[in-house]
Amino acid sequence: MTFEDIKNKLKYYTVGIAGAGGLGSNCAVALARSGIGKLIIADFDTVSESNLNRQYYFYDQIGQIKVYALKDNIERINSEVKVDVYNIKLRKDNLINIFAGCDIIVEAFDKAEEKEMLIETVLSEFPDKPIISGLGMAGYGDNNSLRSRQIDNLYICGDEKSEISEDNPPLAPRVGVVANMQANLVLEILLNE
Repeated sequence: MTFEDIKNKLKYYTVGIAGAGGLGSNCAVALARSGIGKLIIADFDTVSESNLNRQYYFYDQIGQIKVYALKDNIERINSEVKVDVYNIKLRKDNLINIFAGCDIIVEAFDKAEEKEMLIETVLSEFPDKPIISGLGMAGYGDNNSLRSRQIDNLYICGDEKSEISEDNPPLAPRVGVVANMQANLVLEILLNE
């Protein structure tokens, strides 16, 4: 399949991304570069200087609301991608409406309880919709531990063990690899349907 064939197929799909941090911003950019038709991105945070070591933002965007800054960045990369953003903290009661029209949902949260809430809600409310989660990407090195696996409609990318801490921070290389694994799985699922 040529790149034009891929773009012509992807332009009809919508991907929801829950979180616009390290995973979400990098996954969204990879999907935009690949020619996805529409992205729905939800987050409630602002860009801080500490985000710049791993998130797809720039120094002059510090202080901006992440979803708006990310939308601007995506439009600079590929203006053909439709980007809907929600500056909102996702909860069980609002994520159903936000992501109802998505073909696939990408989980890109930091906190375990938010990941669990999103995954459980999507699997119960949208049982036929794939959800791709990122789990275990802190630190550096150990490339061979990063993998993906599938449990029914749940896909997990990462090493599933390296937790973020003061002594094991999230850094651009591993976060970027996992975000791109998530984007690659989106493409694999959509292009092989």
